[in-house]
Amino acid sequence: MTTTRSPAEASTISFQGARSAPSPQTLAFTKMHGLGNDYVYVGLFAQDVAGVDWPALSREISDRHRGIGSDGLILIRPAGADSDAAARMEMYNADGSRAEMCGNGIRGLGKYVADHGLTDADEIAVATDCGIKRLELARGADGLVERVTVDMGMPVLEGRKIPVDADDMVVDRPLEVAGRTWNVTCVSMGNPHCVTFDADPDVLDVAAIGPQFEHHWFFPARVNTEFVRVDARDRLRMRVWERGSGETWACGTGACAALVAAVLTGRADRRATVRLNGGDLEIEYCDDETVRMTGPAVEVFTTTIDVPLEPVAEKRAV
Repeated sequence: MTTTRSPAEASTISFQGARSAPSPQTLAFTKMHGLGNDYVYVGLFAQDVAGVDWPALSREISDRHRGIGSDGLILIRPAGADSDAAARMEMYNADGSRAEMCGNGIRGLGKYVADHGLTDADEIAVATDCGIKRLELARGADGLVERVTVDMGMPVLEGRKIPVDADDMVVDRPLEVAGRTWNVTCVSMGNPHCVTFDADPDVLDVAAIGPQFEHHWFFPARVNTEFVRVDARDRLRMRVWERGSGETWACGTGACAALVAAVLTGRADRRATVRLNGGDLEIEYCDDETVRMTGPAVEVFTTTIDVPLEPVAEKRAV
């Protein structure tokens, strides 16, 4: 279900978490998704909330059985007077870990700041943990943003900077994972990615293989892993295991990394459609070595949640 109402008309039904806590404060949030890769967004321009344990809150709300259900939490903060950015993105994965960047998430942030009246520009800058990203916003007939193009910048290919346990570029390098040898290409799009073309993603048991890549010793900061099939030089099929969130329906930075890896290994041209479980992203690895990503952003609903102003105990693993 998607909303077509303005933020002022949005629901204000309160959501109460599964566990009560002292001194709750009501916090407005918006749930959005890009091709099914869904996040809870909290705008911190008009509401000032101190004392929230954001990693713990991300774990709580991301739970699809006892929480709101999401792939993580994105905070939308003012960028500061010394920045030309419209906002700053602060992101937490579903397990509470901090993420540097999210391609689907930043498209949703672009839609949020435009649709919620924080900017009337068609081109904006967003500050992230991996630098400034520039967005182009495409509005529909109702004036709301439907699609966003993001200049993702240049991929990082030097091993230690991705980071991986290698000094040089990692391109079609053999790596032993889960009892077999995979040829992997590693790329950072602000966050680390490992891309392999060695298995058909439509039949692969990603839930079994993904964690073994994520926690492999070769990846000191863990890793997002893309399992890719080349259907044509301008069309890739991809499934992704996201660090800290598991398999998601889409991953914008992963789609960018997949095309970069396909170009580096001679498998694809510089412009391609990447088909994910949630739909298609248009990716271009430009001649100037920057990567551009275009895809949809959808608001699901806006409402409120009561949050504790002291740390929430982490759930016991089961």
